[in-house]
Parts: sequence; structure tokens; C-alpha cells
Amino acid sequence: MNKINLTAYYATIKKKTGKTPADFKELAIAKGYFENGTLKPTVKPAEVIAWLKADFELGHGHGLAIYHSMKDSE
Repeated sequence: MNKINLTAYYATIKKKTGKTPADFKELAIAKGYFENGTLKPTVKPAEVIAWLKADFELGHGHGLAIYHSMKDSE
């Protein structure tokens, strides 16, 4: 995903959920998706997308954007 698209996705996500990518990372840490500051290799995009869809009603593209933000923040 390019940076312009991600910025637009993040703005929409913030408007819908009130949360930033950093907020979602903290929630993912609490869920056990991270180990030593790194997203566990066993955590796949589909798992994160399913979680975000179930708990925050985010669509596939927005969930994937959050997944990428977590991978990029390592």
C-alpha cells in the first residue's frame, strides 16, 4: 500500500473507531500478537483483519492497513 492511501485509510479508521494505528498496536500487544516489540510471525494478516472486523466493524482494506502499520512499526 502506498503512503497516500494509508493516510486516507488511517483518517477513515480514526473517524469510525476513534483509534489511531498506535492505539490498535497497543490493543494487539494486549491480545498477545506481539513478542519483544515485534509482530509474531505466526500472526497472519487474515487473523488481524478478522479481529478488526469482529470488534471494530472494519472492512478488509482498513484491516489490512492496520496490519501493515503494525508490521511497519517493528
